[in-house]
This record gives sequence, C-alpha cells and structure tokens, in this order.
Amino acid sequence: MTIPTVLAPAGTPTQLADTVTAHTLLNCMVREVSSPEHQVTVAGEHLLVRLPRRGVLLRVPLRRVSMIGAHRFSGPVEHQDGTAWSPLGWGQLAALIRDELTLRTGMENEEFLEQVAASHRTVQAVLEARGNREVSSCAYIASEQSLVYGHRFHPAPKARDGDTQDWLRYGPETGSRFPLRHLGVRADLLRAEGDDSAVDRLCPVAAPGFRMLPAHPWQFRMLSGNAALRAALARGDVVDLGPDGPPVAPTSSVRTVYEPDSDVFLKFSLNIRLTNCVRKNAVYELSGAVTLNQIVRPVFAELATRYPGCALLAEPGYRTLGLGDGFGDREVVEGFGVIVREGVRKHLLPGVTPLLAAAVADEYPTSPAHISYLLARADTDPLAWWDTYLGLLLPPVLAAYFEHGVVLEPHLQNVLVGVRGDGRPAQVLFRDLEGTKLVPDRHREALAVLDEEVRGPLSYSAERGWDRVVYCLLVNHLAELLGALADASPGLEPALWGLVRDHLDSYARTAGDPPRLRALLSGVPLPAKANLLLRWARKADRYATYVPLPSPLAADFPREAAP
Repeated sequence: MTIPTVLAPAGTPTQLADTVTAHTLLNCMVREVSSPEHQVTVAGEHLLVRLPRRGVLLRVPLRRVSMIGAHRFSGPVEHQDGTAWSPLGWGQLAALIRDELTLRTGMENEEFLEQVAASHRTVQAVLEARGNREVSSCAYIASEQSLVYGHRFHPAPKARDGDTQDWLRYGPETGSRFPLRHLGVRADLLRAEGDDSAVDRLCPVAAPGFRMLPAHPWQFRMLSGNAALRAALARGDVVDLGPDGPPVAPTSSVRTVYEPDSDVFLKFSLNIRLTNCVRKNAVYELSGAVTLNQIVRPVFAELATRYPGCALLAEPGYRTLGLGDGFGDREVVEGFGVIVREGVRKHLLPGVTPLLAAAVADEYPTSPAHISYLLARADTDPLAWWDTYLGLLLPPVLAAYFEHGVVLEPHLQNVLVGVRGDGRPAQVLFRDLEGTKLVPDRHREALAVLDEEVRGPLSYSAERGWDRVVYCLLVNHLAELLGALADASPGLEPALWGLVRDHLDSYARTAGDPPRLRALLSGVPLPAKANLLLRWARKADRYATYVPLPSPLAADFPREAAP
C-alpha cells in the first residue's frame, strides 16, 4: 500500500499564513454559527457558507468532506459579488465575521481583529524562521516543536502577547533551546509542597543556607521590576546566578520545558497571553497539582494493571519563592512557581518512541511524527493502526470517569503516543493535571479537607465532567486524528468511525452500560467547545460552552458527509 502524502498549501510564508488563517476562521464560523443555523451547504466541489445578518455568501473549495462537518479546504475563500465570485483575504473575512457576530450577539469586541492579526503574524514569523532552524535529532522533542499552525477550531490559535523575537527565541516552533535562569533563595523563603527534588538535578549546588530555584528567563525578565523581588535581591535574600545548566526545550504549551538528559519537565508561569489566557501557575494550581497527583496516581496504578500501555506523567511537587508572611507577595509566588512533572523514560517500553498526539494528528505534516509517515514506515494498514490505538486510548479514559470519578482532559496536546519502530502504536501517556478534575460525589472526603480556593477548581459536576471528557476525547482528539487518517486513506472515514463505535460499545458492555455512554452510542450530538464565541465574549476557558455536532456513532447514522 502506498500512503498518499498530505501537503501543506503551496506558497511563501506570507501566503501560507494567509491561507491557513482564513481556513481556520472559516472552520470556527461553520462549526459554531453557520452550521447550527443551517446556513452551510456542500455544493459539488465547494462548501457554501452564508452569513445571514450580513447578507454575504461565501464559498471555499473542498479537499475532503467530513461526516461531522470538519471539512478540509483546498483554496481561497471567496464571496459572491453579483453573479461572480471574488477572492476574500483573511483580514476581510475576519472583518465580516466580526460584523456578523456583532449583529448576532448585540455586542462588539474591539480586540477580535487584532487577536486574529497577532495569530497571523506568529504563523508567518514562524514559517520564515523555520527555514533556518536546527531540527532536534530527538523525535519526541521534534514532535513537540512542530505545531506551526495551531488549533484548527480556534479563531486565533497562535495569538501571543509580546515581541516577535521573544517568541522566536523561547517558543517551540523554531526548535529553540535555552538555559534556565537560576536563583539562589534563602532557605526559609523557598515555598514547596510534595516531592520537588527533580529540580535539584537541573540546578547548580546552592550556597550554605540557600536553595536553588530555576526560573524561565523570559519570565524572570518580565518580573524584574517587581519591587519585592528587587528588594530581596538588594538584601541578598535572593541571588541571581544568571543562566546556567543544560539547555531545555520548550514543548507545545510554550511554558513547559523538557530537559532530556535528566528526563524531567518543568511547568513555569509566563505572564503573557497565549490564545485565551495568561499562562501563570496560580496559588491554587500549585497546591492543587500536588493534591490531585496524590489522588490520581493510585487510580492510574490500577488502570495500568488492567490496561497495559497507559500511564500518567505525575506532578509530584512544586517550588516557588515567597517574600512575605505565608505566601507573601502573590505576584512573586505565582510568577516564580514551577511544577515538577516526571519524564517519559520510566514509562516507555523498550523500542518505543513517544510522540505528541497533536503532531500525529496535524492537518498538515510538519514533522515525521505525522500519521502519514507512521503509516508509511511499514506499509501499515490504517484500520489496524486505528483499531490498536483506540484500544490503548479509550478504555482508561472511560474507566477513569465511570469507575473512579476522575475527569481526564485527553486533548491532543495532553497525550503522548508511544510508537514502535514500524510506526505502530504501543502506548499512550497522559499528562498535565491542570485540566484533570474530580467528580464530587466520588471524592467528598478528599475534597472536604481542602481550602475552598483549592477545592473549587479541582472538581466538576458529573454532567460537566462528561461533556469535557467527550469533547476532549472524541471531538478534539479522535475526530482530528481520524481526520488525518482519512486524509491519508481516502474513503475510510465511515469505517474509522465504525471502529470508534465498536470500542465504545465494547467498554459499555463490560461496565454495565452506563446511561451516559449508552446515550452517546445512540447518537446524541457531540459537544464541541465554542472557541470563537468564547473569544468573542472575552471570557476565560472555564466559562466555555459547547455547540452540538452531528454524531456518527449511532448504528443507523448515514455514512455520508455532514454539511
């Protein structure tokens, strides 16, 4: 079997950024607004999209139609101009969407166009810089640093505050590596919980009476004007030792870095906005990570026994700086908070290489981790690859929810796929406890002893938790990876969804047919996170709502593309 190569759109970095930005905007508009309002039609080789409040009809060439409406586009977006069709630039499309949303919601968002433009600038700058980058020889790091275009269903997936040169220096997409900044902290000013000993493997030896605290160099620069920090440096309570130690590689989240020799991840705060949020480790997140780790690790020990091949990258501790009573200056505590995450090697089977799931599932191959390359390694049958992968991923996520009341967040950037030398999947590793939650009915005692500031963010109701599991697992993760498989194997999408149903049904039968899972198998709509509407409303991620997608999981679902 020959696996077709899925190529990125042709053109210069500017043209590529233009095309992908326009397609991403249209993806969001179709999913969240036009399709729910029945304003989308597949017409031959084009998708027609109406913006009814603006009285505008758009079209875009189709590369492949999708059963859940997550279509692939292949050319410029156009708008109807009388009897003719005229090209529409990404900026013009963003302005039309802004106007449509203003009329739809009755409110304006003066930030929207700049956020889209910022994302476009990042993509263009990254594409220009990648031509001169040094690609990591480590397949895992290369996969983490390959996400050029970002989330296909976010209106500004690469929107970032700050100077472009800082992003090129500290962002993952250009293959960057850099040493951490190291601070010597008077021992009584260091705040820590859990097991943070892995930090010491990356730091120089501290002077007597001092402990070492690594800092992200970008964050250190941003916090250098803090009055409490400046005073501590002047007193000698904190000593700036400058950049030191082995270079670290930023991963796809930007603020989490990996040091391969010590095999440890460090999750730093960054006082900058990436897409929706300023990425800092709040006080409750620092303590919450340690608490959640203590609760979830025994769950995963049991799951790993039942489902060999799954594992959790634990977050056993954190370390930060406190300059006052208790947690002192909150900006300093949160700004310098670093969460320790264990590495991958202790979990890997012999001969298995971890790859970021988002790189495997990317719409366009930006690294050898892409599914088209994995399939081509040993001429692997796509259905067999998919069947094996579903058997690794689905059962532990479902069992965590239904049997343990643990809501995992297995979206594409939170899962590592372990593949053998022939490209076949052998393991799945879950990471990042920030999105993991507990169902209160199953964890009342553990939650009751926590401070409210920590307890509240650690829990979801059973209903809200199920929506999050289904979105992350089926819509964000499996639907996108399935889409990449369908790109590489035209005509297989119905069979791929059929295997998803088979695996869900198999688990349901062994778990007593949970009503929520049986409803999913009956074809209730799939919940898709409404990133466009969330950004328009200027709300944080925790206030995200969902829009319904047609589900291909019902036994009698028509095996054709949804408009």
